[in-house]
Amino acid sequence: MTVKGFNTESLSVGDKLQVGEALLEVTQIGKKCHSKCEIYRITGDCIMPKKGIFCAVTKGGKVKKGDKVKKLPTKDK
Repeated sequence: MTVKGFNTESLSVGDKLQVGEALLEVTQIGKKCHSKCEIYRITGDCIMPKKGIFCAVTKGGKVKKGDKVKKLPTKDK
């Protein structure tokens, strides 16, 4: 999923997000680009080490274009 207008750099592992009806939990921040991926071929740079995040879906649901990404409050933050 690609998002605009949401600061992914403010996220930490364990943060919870809501997108449409779905709930997500951040599991990893960034990854090493091992092969020049399609993003690299198009832009000349891979954004995954800097801006990519990975999430587990903790509750499925409909997500559609234009849905806002919301960071949910956590008990310990």
